[in-house]
Amino acid sequence: MLLQMENITKNYGAVRANSEVSFNLRKGEIHALVGENGAGKTTLMRILYGMETPTSGEIKLDDKSISLASPTDAIKHGIGMVHQHFMLFSSFSIAENIVIGREPAKAIGFDRKAAAMETERLAKQYGMPVDPWKKVGDCSLGVQQRVEILKVLYQGAEIIILDEPTGVLTPLEVKELLIAIKALAAQGKSFILISHKLQEILEVADRITVLRDGKVSGTVNAADTDEEQLSKLMVGRDLVKLSRNNRTRGKAVLEVSSLTVRGTKTKPLLDEVTLQVNEGEIVGIAGISGNGQSELLQAISGLMKPDAGSIKLLGQDITGASVLNIRKQGLAHIPEDRYQWGVSKEATVMENGLMGHTEKHQKYGVMQGAGIRKMVSEWVERFGIKTGSLHTKSQYLSGGNLQKLIVARELAQHSPFLIAAEPTRGVDVGAMEIIHTELLEKRDGQGAILLVSSELTEVLKLSDRIYVMCEGKVVGEMMAETATEERISLLMAGGKEVG
Repeated sequence: MLLQMENITKNYGAVRANSEVSFNLRKGEIHALVGENGAGKTTLMRILYGMETPTSGEIKLDDKSISLASPTDAIKHGIGMVHQHFMLFSSFSIAENIVIGREPAKAIGFDRKAAAMETERLAKQYGMPVDPWKKVGDCSLGVQQRVEILKVLYQGAEIIILDEPTGVLTPLEVKELLIAIKALAAQGKSFILISHKLQEILEVADRITVLRDGKVSGTVNAADTDEEQLSKLMVGRDLVKLSRNNRTRGKAVLEVSSLTVRGTKTKPLLDEVTLQVNEGEIVGIAGISGNGQSELLQAISGLMKPDAGSIKLLGQDITGASVLNIRKQGLAHIPEDRYQWGVSKEATVMENGLMGHTEKHQKYGVMQGAGIRKMVSEWVERFGIKTGSLHTKSQYLSGGNLQKLIVARELAQHSPFLIAAEPTRGVDVGAMEIIHTELLEKRDGQGAILLVSSELTEVLKLSDRIYVMCEGKVVGEMMAETATEERISLLMAGGKEVG
C-alpha cells in the first residue's frame, strides 16, 4: 500500500470533523472520496497536505510513519494538492505559474526560456498540452486546471489530491480532464479525487470511500456500485425521486427585449438577447461558461447597466434600476459565485441569513433577535446546514453548506421571480435533492424561475423551457420535452440544427 491514513481524528474545540477515519491509496490508483457537505472530506485531505494537524492518528507512506506539519512537508514527501479554487497568478505566464517557488535561474535572475522549455517537457511527458508563454488570465478554466496539475507534477508529486476538479469546467473540459487523470494514473501517479459528481466518479475511479458525519460509512470498488448505492451510503437513506407536475403557464413575469451589453472588446457581451419567463415555469439557460450568461443575470439584477434593450419585471421597466429597487419589485437571486456575490465571509451565519430580510425583523428601527434566530434556525434544520452555531463566521462553513444557506435565504423571500444561478454548485446529493424539490415547489406555486447552470443534466431535469446561449446571443429555444443533451450541446458549441 502506497499511503495509509490510520484512525485519523480531528477536533475543532467541541466539533469533531473526523472520527477515527482510515483511508488508503495504492500506487497508480484513482481513489475517490465522497460524502455530504461537512462530512469531513476536505478536512481529511488538508491533514494529508499538511494544512491541518490531526488530533490523533497516524499517516504512513510506503509503510513508514511520516509527519506533515505544512504543505512544504507534504510536497517533500511527493504529495500535491489542486484546490477547488485555483491558486494561480493571472498576470503571470503558464510557465511562470508552474515553476514558481522552484524557478530555474541563470547568471542574473530568472531564466524564462528554461522555464518554458521545462513546461513544454512536462506537458509532452504527461499529455497535457499548454502554451508556456500564454498569460493564465487569458486561459480557459480547463487550461487553468491543467496548469494546476502540471504545477504539482513539476514539484515532484506522486500523490495528487484533486478537490472538486470539475466544478467550473464545461462538459468537453470535464471529458478531457478525466482522460488526462486516467493517463497519468496509467503512468504510475496516484490520485485522491474529492467530488460530488457521482457519475464522473464512477467513470474514472477505481475505488470509492464514503464519509458520513466524519466517519467512514463504506469503501467500495467503483465497478461494483452505482449512484443509488453511493447516495444511500452518503445520506443514510434512499433519495426521493423528483416528481414534476404539468402546469399551465401564467402571465409574463420577466420580459427581456433586445438586451445588449457592448463591453470593451469588438464583440458585445450580450447581443440583442430576448427572452421571457412566465408564472409557473422554470426557464433554463444552457451555454458554455463565458458566453453571456453572467452578464445577462447581472443586467437583470441591477449589477450591470445594459447599453441597449429593456427589462420588465411584473410589467414594470427595471432597465438600469438599482439592485435594491429591483429586489423590492420582486426579485430574489441565488448568485453564481457565492463568495463574490452571496455572502460576507466575516459575517456570521445568522448575519448572512438576515441579508434581504432586515425589514421583516425590525421594530422601531431595532432588530428583533429572537425572530431572526428562529428564522435562520429553521433553515439550518430544513436544509441540513452543518455549522457549529448561528454565530459561526461563514468563512468556516464548507462551500456546500454556505450554498445551502444562500439558497434557503433567497427562497425565503417568497418573491414572484427567482434567479437561480448554479443553485447546486458544490453541494452533495442529499442537498441537491432538497434544493431541486424546493425549486419545483416554488414553480408549482406559480413562481417564475430563471435557472442558469453549467450542469446540463440539471437544466434538462428542472426546466420547462430552455434557451441556449453562445457568444452573447440566444441561439435556440426549445420545450423541455423536445430537448436533448445532443441538441443543446450542438447549439452551445456554435453549431446549427439541421431541419
